[in-house]
Amino acid sequence: MRQPIAGVTPAEVAESPITTVWPSIAVYTSGQFLGRLYSIAWPGIYFFRLGNLLALLSSPYAACLYFCRIAPAIGVRYLITNRRIVVQHGMRATETRSIALSAFDEIQIDVRPGQEWFDAGDLVFRQAGKEVFRLDGVLHPEPLRQLCAKARGAYLGVQQAHAKQLQVV
Repeated sequence: MRQPIAGVTPAEVAESPITTVWPSIAVYTSGQFLGRLYSIAWPGIYFFRLGNLLALLSSPYAACLYFCRIAPAIGVRYLITNRRIVVQHGMRATETRSIALSAFDEIQIDVRPGQEWFDAGDLVFRQAGKEVFRLDGVLHPEPLRQLCAKARGAYLGVQQAHAKQLQVV
């Protein structure tokens, strides 16, 4: 570590990772389809439900989806840093998309059909009401939404304090 407190590095000095998150299998259309199947509560007698039976029968396919999402060649992960939010692909963590923490003013959670069974959803970043960025299939999206909002608040707070300090000098 180069900083005395883990994760506390001024954004002007270096970009430091805060957390890395992998999407759930609900990121895939077929994963969302499985989620809709697993949600079938019929006949609803105790834990005997059609959805549970379908979950058992489709577990090999669901396992393939799980391992595909973290596979070295095609795996996707979301990196939150002290400057931006980055979508990375593959073993070498190749950056494909990113958004600065100052480039949005609102974060919403969009739960598509089939994602609710996995407790997953999409994080939608908006600027002046328009969607500017999206993280698909995030498992437990609310804590990540709060983390992104806090990182944004800290980043903007430091930027404002730095701007005021430059005006005084």
